[in-house]
Amino acid sequence: MRILVAEDDTETAEYIRAGLEELGHNVLVTGDGIEAMHLLSTEQVDIAILDRMLPRLDGVSIVRRARAAGIDVPVLLLTALGSIEDRVTGLKAGSDDYLVKPFAFSELAARVDALGRRKPLNTEATRLESGSLVLDLLKRQALREGIPIPLQPREFSILEELMREEGKVVTRTMLLERVWNYHFDPQTNIVDTHISRLRSKLNEGGKADLIRTIRGVGYRMAADG
Repeated sequence: MRILVAEDDTETAEYIRAGLEELGHNVLVTGDGIEAMHLLSTEQVDIAILDRMLPRLDGVSIVRRARAAGIDVPVLLLTALGSIEDRVTGLKAGSDDYLVKPFAFSELAARVDALGRRKPLNTEATRLESGSLVLDLLKRQALREGIPIPLQPREFSILEELMREEGKVVTRTMLLERVWNYHFDPQTNIVDTHISRLRSKLNEGGKADLIRTIRGVGYRMAADG
């Protein structure tokens, strides 16, 4: 998707841009409200991520002007203000979602994905399936071809993330945030090591490898039929 990011804090803007591009999105970045409104009006974008407090024109005003002009691009507002009143103001202005700072990139990515798909996430699933692989979330048990696979808690969590996003790339950054709750790069190969162990257990007996490595990006789950 092509995503507009309007954020005047350069570190935050770079953090969002890098994460979205890592997921394969095309990202336009600006730190100015007037320029953001201009880009929203003249460029073809699929989603806009707008900071609540931008110089020259704030995020809520941008949304109001965009909706008045008939621009229906889904908008995610970012803000350091977490009050109910502030969220209601943003939503009433026409924004589609609201995310309070500080936030984990994995949550932002999930919200962007939901806006892009325009359909609710299935939060009731207690069983995930990928070909011959089954993950029972209630029993915390993995089976392949009906045979139980003994997994450590983090291995199970990694597999759950990959299966929930089957067919999509799950980056190392997303795994670090979701599985280890790290919001920084620990400068280790901790993700690769756990993926290697998980692969060995899943593929025992010469079975086909279900986890695809996307070099320099992350991993993708592929069903074995």
